[in-house]
Amino acid sequence: MASSKTIALDAMGGDYGPEVVVPGAALSLERHPALQFIFFGVQERIAAALEAHPSLRARSRIVHTDLVIAMDEKPSQALRRGKGTSMWLALDAVKQGQAHASVSAGNTGALMAIAKLLLRPIPGIERPAIAALWPTVRSECIVLDVGANIGATSSQLADFSLMGAAMARAVFHVERPSVGLLNVGTEEVKGNEDVRAAHALLKSAADLPLEYKGFVEGDQIGQGAVDVVVVEGFAGNIALKTAEGTARQIGAYLKGAMTSSLVTKLGALLARGGFTVLKEKMDPRRVNGGTFLGLNGIAVKSHGGTDAYGFASAVDLAYEMADSDLISRLSADVEVFHHKLEGAGLSQNPLSAGSAHGKA
Repeated sequence: MASSKTIALDAMGGDYGPEVVVPGAALSLERHPALQFIFFGVQERIAAALEAHPSLRARSRIVHTDLVIAMDEKPSQALRRGKGTSMWLALDAVKQGQAHASVSAGNTGALMAIAKLLLRPIPGIERPAIAALWPTVRSECIVLDVGANIGATSSQLADFSLMGAAMARAVFHVERPSVGLLNVGTEEVKGNEDVRAAHALLKSAADLPLEYKGFVEGDQIGQGAVDVVVVEGFAGNIALKTAEGTARQIGAYLKGAMTSSLVTKLGALLARGGFTVLKEKMDPRRVNGGTFLGLNGIAVKSHGGTDAYGFASAVDLAYEMADSDLISRLSADVEVFHHKLEGAGLSQNPLSAGSAHGKA
């Protein structure tokens, strides 16, 4: 039987607020009947939206606040004036143990800043990372970091590997997820110094709770070559945005091609079932939800412009990670990994000094 979990929701976050957050929570409750919710935001709007969902209303409570962080607010401003806002209160509920996870579709920079302040990084983790689910021809994989950090040291990339593997165990139910470092080639001489040093660290540490596969290239992400792809945030964010844009481009090409003549329209009608499957696989709402990994609490970021279906996917992700006891398992993994490195006498960068750019 599924265990009961409470999810704290920033009801005012995103482009639509409670009008999307509430029906999204209702969809997730249908899939996970043991869920309970705390909605933070303007009580009148939340209560009005809950009227259409009596089952959800029976498993929810509302904490009223008029304070909301704007979508264009700078993280520094959000930290100064964020206390008491719907986003702050949802994250604080996780900190205080009132909720097992929080979900917000609000300002990404503000959410990361407040989450780091309230939840604090796990001991041994230098920088949290944003992890995203990524559709592949096989199923899905996890890619991190997709934007929390610009650049990363070898030890941080190694920690990202542990963080991604912990998430993969929670979401994919694989005890030893496969992990690869994103690089400009698969040869060991390729890449910058930090990537090659992270490669050496992961190879040298035995008995990790993951199966390290070495370097992977960009075209292997969509092929599902590994369960977890590790990259620093600058390149990771570019890869994510490029993939999203490419998916929209292909969709536009197909629509144009299938409506260009009477013959193609007839062909599209005959192939309607196949196109429906393709549309579902390419639907970004199905994998909506970026997770802030490396914190002492679960915080999931939903896309601000998503609909109820997409928000439900983010709530599902929060539930799955909370139900798997991700935080305690990840904390133990990090502690064991760092202990092994210290015992082996390895520095954060086991490579000899050389060019910071490496070979391309």
